[in-house]
Amino acid sequence: MKAYIFPGQGAQFVGMGKNLYENSPLAKELFEKANDILGFRITDLMFAGTDEDLRQTKVTQPAIFLHSVILAQTLGENFKPDMVAGHSLGEFSALVANKALSFDDGLILVSKRAKAMQKACEAKPSTMAAILGIDDHIAEDICKSITGEVVVPANYNSPGQLVISGSLKGIEIACEKLKAADAKRALPLKVGGAFHSPLMEPARIELAEAINSTLFNIPICPVYQNVNAQGVTNPGIIKENLILQLTSPVRWTQIMQNMIAAGASTFIEVGPGTVLQGLVKKVNPDVEAYSA
Repeated sequence: MKAYIFPGQGAQFVGMGKNLYENSPLAKELFEKANDILGFRITDLMFAGTDEDLRQTKVTQPAIFLHSVILAQTLGENFKPDMVAGHSLGEFSALVANKALSFDDGLILVSKRAKAMQKACEAKPSTMAAILGIDDHIAEDICKSITGEVVVPANYNSPGQLVISGSLKGIEIACEKLKAADAKRALPLKVGGAFHSPLMEPARIELAEAINSTLFNIPICPVYQNVNAQGVTNPGIIKENLILQLTSPVRWTQIMQNMIAAGASTFIEVGPGTVLQGLVKKVNPDVEAYSA
């Protein structure tokens, strides 16, 4: 069975999507449609902008979404998923690819999500850190032990690779404690804020209204959602989980395990970068993983 997986923030690079735009009439049409919907030429920033341009959350998220979704569309008849999943932002790409959301509605939601998250980040400075080489349960206990600050697990990426999220002071304390507990590395990340933490609550409230007023269809295959790592086809439940996603951890390790248990033997990454393929191999080196 084939599982198509879609990357999240951090996979962007200057030039992303340019090849698609220049070689596929369908891709060009969709990119130009996106420029109109967004009200600015995001293609200019994607194809020939700077790293700094692409690092702005309000640009990064729709850029990655567009690269992923348009690449999936250009696959045409070759795109035959048995299941899909997306890492954080990538869940929106997965939902357009499996027909739960239209292209237009998906892009509008992603743009609103990005702006709401950027606003939440600016309101309260916060950050994230990558923690390597320590058991998830130990990291969870250390996060819980820190009082007076927000620190939570944000991304369960693969066994022994966890990202934590929280206030600047909270992350600093957690990194010190995790190193003392023999974590191989505890590295603060260059991100705009504490994604997938309670500090994103203002963004969650804002996005909930937009999601609830958007039409979601019954998808052509299950989407394994970040919040519960389960395959879902019910549009109402998909909506609920998508709203919870902003303040809940991304359970990517569990998603990969559950997809493999459900019969996935081939994972195809659709979008910029190759990060997700590497994470799949860390969960199970025996499965096939490659880029679309």
